[in-house]
Amino acid sequence: MSRALTSPPPTSMVQTAARVLLGSAMVFAGTSHLTFARDDFQAQVPVWLPLNKDFVVLASGVVEVGLGVALLVLPRERRRVGWVLAAFYVAIFPGNISQYLSHQSAFGLDTDQKRLVRLFFQPLLVLWALWSTGAWPRRER
Repeated sequence: MSRALTSPPPTSMVQTAARVLLGSAMVFAGTSHLTFARDDFQAQVPVWLPLNKDFVVLASGVVEVGLGVALLVLPRERRRVGWVLAAFYVAIFPGNISQYLSHQSAFGLDTDQKRLVRLFFQPLLVLWALWSTGAWPRRER
């Protein structure tokens, strides 16, 4: 049977738990984009982006809910979802940089130091998405 038709190699229990936690967090974050935290998320949309801020927040919320649900209910696609989620985190990173450069407060990030420290957590999210889904292939022993 071809590799494309089989399930990817299993992940460890810790990776699976991390994937479920990340998926749940993404569903929560996406839901907050769509509801109670829209204003805070709008503060992260770069001023140079030629799109309506509310549209960007709502669209990214829908994407986050979709990716979170995919992490939770599509285990056979977890590697692919992991790569897409990692790419999403990279794509939204300019918004975090913009928030720092424009000194925009949101989510309790009310100092430049807090906003700068936050920038270092984005790569960790990328790594979390890739590791927890088994997206990085294991080396054969």
